[in-house]
Amino acid sequence: MCITNSNFSRQFIILLSKRKTTFSLMLSVNINSVSILDEEKARTIINDIKFDLEKGKVYTILGKNGSGKSTLIKSLTALLPTTNYSIEGKVIFNRTDIFNSSEEKLREIRRNNIRYVFQDAANSLDPLKKIKYYFDLSNISRLKIEELLLFFLLPTYKKLSGLHSYELSGGMAQRLLIVIALLANPDILILDEPTSGVDYAVMNLILLKMKNFVRDKDKSVLIVTQDINFALKSSDQIAYLSDGRLTQFFTPDEFLTSPKDEVKNFIYSFKEIGNASA
Repeated sequence: MCITNSNFSRQFIILLSKRKTTFSLMLSVNINSVSILDEEKARTIINDIKFDLEKGKVYTILGKNGSGKSTLIKSLTALLPTTNYSIEGKVIFNRTDIFNSSEEKLREIRRNNIRYVFQDAANSLDPLKKIKYYFDLSNISRLKIEELLLFFLLPTYKKLSGLHSYELSGGMAQRLLIVIALLANPDILILDEPTSGVDYAVMNLILLKMKNFVRDKDKSVLIVTQDINFALKSSDQIAYLSDGRLTQFFTPDEFLTSPKDEVKNFIYSFKEIGNASA
């Protein structure tokens, strides 16, 4: 069989493309269902969720309150209590099947690889511990911590170190959790409603830091939010979650012109809220 230079070149390019796709993949999600368990029967709240996260991109899942956004992101690392929830499907991170991993392996992944910043930030911190505990836990230099605190317009290391979480405002606690998550230098950062409780200036800081994080460090960010304006400005890919079902991911421009009724209705309702508050 004779292989010409042009054929060889095409085959080599295809091979490189496949390798690039494999190495750029961070997380592969294939969840058939998430159900709530009660005494009578299981009630399915999330259906047929399939998506991949790649390096160097910010992904956003938009959805109204009660659409299942927080439940979905917690399911990705098996954070939902098995006494109340049943998950069918598979989530693969770095060739590891998360749902079939030991508790020790799950803690390792959550600590080092996939970090969360939840909406109820203050309750994510131990009220009995001072903030210095979390700074010390990071094993990161004080100078690096100071840089991040300054970036997010937070008090100094010295001042924050002596405080407990209940002494922080909601917005401060949320920004502090983002700092703590970034100090861990995870592969994937997941943020739940990151713009709630923050002003426009801080929102722009979060947007800038997320873009720099994925671009400079070859990481991934997954955001769940109702804030369509923030999603359009910060995201490379956007999907919409409604009644426990997720659309495909679109570019921001594609999302705005999506023919799907649920997406069009969400965009319309957001515009109506904006007009009413103007």
